[in-house]
Amino acid sequence: MIPNLVLASNSPRRKELLALGGQPFAVAPVGINEDPLPGEEPRAYVQRLAGEKAQTVADGLRGRSGIVLAADTTVVHDGRIVGKPRDAVEAKAILNTLRGQEHTVFTSISVIRSSDGAQLNDLAETSVPMRDYSDEEMEVYVATGEPLDKAGAYAIQHAGFHPVASMTGCLANVVGLPLCHLKRTMLKLDLAFEVDLPSACQAHFAYDCPVSGDVLAWRQ
Repeated sequence: MIPNLVLASNSPRRKELLALGGQPFAVAPVGINEDPLPGEEPRAYVQRLAGEKAQTVADGLRGRSGIVLAADTTVVHDGRIVGKPRDAVEAKAILNTLRGQEHTVFTSISVIRSSDGAQLNDLAETSVPMRDYSDEEMEVYVATGEPLDKAGAYAIQHAGFHPVASMTGCLANVVGLPLCHLKRTMLKLDLAFEVDLPSACQAHFAYDCPVSGDVLAWRQ
């Protein structure tokens, strides 16, 4: 059991994935400026934001013991960060750009143990090939409003749209919380969930993950 676990996010997807660990956690959303710094690389960008989110919540604990978890996810296409669309027009433009192309999703997680300030970070990277969906499919999907709060303007798990052609990497990373990376980070702090996260993740998505073993191989 991980004592006093706090998730620094109000994302329904992250809450759903973290709940697979089988233990209670508090939610402490935090708002920070998510604009990239001039010349900032995508990997550095997501790691900085995750770290800032975690530190902001940890500072708010004010001496109380707890484990703070924060995450940040970004989509990268042709070396450029693709953020959340501001409106339906931008959502269509993003989806049109990604259609039939491969892009990369990065998620950084940051875990802080407030009792001593120990902080560990991890980074997941997944290549995502989008299928060649039609204009009509794209229009219908954008009309649902679903793309407006998502980096890259899509949800990989959306039952109606099915934007991705196939997956050969960490699916939970694309959703927003790479659970194998979370497990190995917690283990480095001698912490463990009640439920085995990799098994729970694969059962949840009905997905035989090909990279889970490699992610956790650091312990061998």
